[in-house]
Amino acid sequence: MKRIALLLFIVTLFAGSLSAQTHENEDKKSPIAIKAYPFRGMYLDKNTHYEKFGPINPAGVHMGVEFPSLQQRPWQQYLGNPTVGIGLSWLDFGKPQDPDMAKLGMGFAVYPYILLDAIDTDHFQMRFKVAGGLAAVTEHWYTQDDTDPDHYYHTTVNTIFGCTLNAYLNAGINLNIPITRYLAVGGEFGYFHMSNGRVCMPNIGVNALYGSVGLTATLNSDVEKEPVKFPDLPYAWSLNITGAAGAHKAAIADKHRFLISSFHAGAVYHATNWYGVGLGLDAFYNGAIDNNTDRSLYVKRPEGYSTLDKIRVGVSLNNEFKFGAVTAIVDWGVYLFNPSRHYYDCDHPIYGYGKRPLFYKNDGAGTDEAFHYIRFGLKCRVWDNIYLQANAKTHLHIAEYIEFGIGYQIPFLKKQNRKAGQSAIFHYRRNWWKD
Repeated sequence: MKRIALLLFIVTLFAGSLSAQTHENEDKKSPIAIKAYPFRGMYLDKNTHYEKFGPINPAGVHMGVEFPSLQQRPWQQYLGNPTVGIGLSWLDFGKPQDPDMAKLGMGFAVYPYILLDAIDTDHFQMRFKVAGGLAAVTEHWYTQDDTDPDHYYHTTVNTIFGCTLNAYLNAGINLNIPITRYLAVGGEFGYFHMSNGRVCMPNIGVNALYGSVGLTATLNSDVEKEPVKFPDLPYAWSLNITGAAGAHKAAIADKHRFLISSFHAGAVYHATNWYGVGLGLDAFYNGAIDNNTDRSLYVKRPEGYSTLDKIRVGVSLNNEFKFGAVTAIVDWGVYLFNPSRHYYDCDHPIYGYGKRPLFYKNDGAGTDEAFHYIRFGLKCRVWDNIYLQANAKTHLHIAEYIEFGIGYQIPFLKKQNRKAGQSAIFHYRRNWWKD
């Protein structure tokens, strides 16, 4: 607690000193905020992997450097002039009650985030926070002495993480109450998730709720610029074509990883400047549908599995949330071609070990199998209409894999934005609205 108080004092003192210096500087460019929010939380996963450690709760500090909008870019106008930031979090996962148990250790996360205004007055602000990045943990399955796969359910081992690097996701409500022109007290209440998407095993991960109170110091708070008025996006429809691939581990005992890949083609209607919705066609390949794994999800077939057995094809409802060059993706789809559904190695209460219909009832919470899928993704435009993309595909809340890919967007100009003799396809440029 003393260290947290000292950290808050240093941040406040440092920010106040910089604010005084920059106030005297005539070449002021833009406001910048520095924040530190100590937090405590509670785990949502009350299962064997956590209960064996006794009553433990996560704690730590969320820190950030923020850049309030000066209304100089189109995406800022479209989203109501949000604040963007770079976050750094220190997390303590808790200490087991039994000193003979494996350690849970600590984590460090780095991530960009965005704060979307819900209430904005001179005396109170409430904003929605969305963040995503990477986190490293100090303790996982392979840092402990006992890494025998047969001891997976022993009460002395750490089965939360399977490798050092993990994905980090965070969402919540941010509250801010200004005290002076340069200092504000605030709080944040939200949820964070950490896991590796089966890149390595185990992959139980962390799901936690948290609450925090802290301070925010703003530099150059008196800087303002004349807002720029931007036109709407010049297109209403676009096509997306994406190819992606990766590798995942099916079981702890496996000494190898399996290739996974996907292809997506979809049409999106851009209902607003920041949101689009459409339909897509997906094809997936999962090399882990195989006899050569210790995982018991699929039966061991004497004849093995063909390439066709490892392919799934589905249609999906696509949702896009645009933040300038970055777009967040949330898709929900159903399989139309899914031969592997007949080979699950479990005695289903309805279907037994036999064949299942195309749309079947899954085997309850926590199962790895389903007739539908969810895909969460981020894509970043890098040049013209080319983008890089990262996806996490899940069945219900159970991750199947993470993949990385490249794609091309084909936006079709609205009729009123087309010029004679020019292509009907829109090509991104930095200052496209000036054409």
